[in-house]
Amino acid sequence: MNETVVCVVGNVATPPVYRELAAGPSARFRLAVTSRYWDREKSAWTDGHTNFFTVWANRQLAVNVAASVEVGQPVVVQGRLKVRTEVREGQQSWASADIDAVAVGHDLARGTALFRRAAKPEAQAATARPEPVWETPPVGTPDGEQAQQHPEPAAVT
Repeated sequence: MNETVVCVVGNVATPPVYRELAAGPSARFRLAVTSRYWDREKSAWTDGHTNFFTVWANRQLAVNVAASVEVGQPVVVQGRLKVRTEVREGQQSWASADIDAVAVGHDLARGTALFRRAAKPEAQAATARPEPVWETPPVGTPDGEQAQQHPEPAAVT
């Protein structure tokens, strides 16, 4: 219930690693986020400290990340922040900042992208079914079927 939701803008630092797990598809990549500030003495923008996050994507987001994200691309990631610390025997303690992604997209402030909807497997099976009739049935047909036109009998002369 009490979660830290973040929106982070940075560059993809590692290629996405995609795996098919029992719980569904999963993908992860490292994201480099560098702060920038205006240095008055130099009269120029200067890079500050770089933070690295491991971004985790699941299910359809994982499939789309694996197909769309490449090293060096600027992206925007929204998700839940999880900071882990661990001490291993004989080593220093270390910390890891992970983002359980809800959304990942290219940063259009720094480039262009071409969006394509991903085809869902169940959508392909649905196309095999006949298209339903969406027209409103004519008045006076209780079952909703089209009223059949019967030709008038020809006049005998």
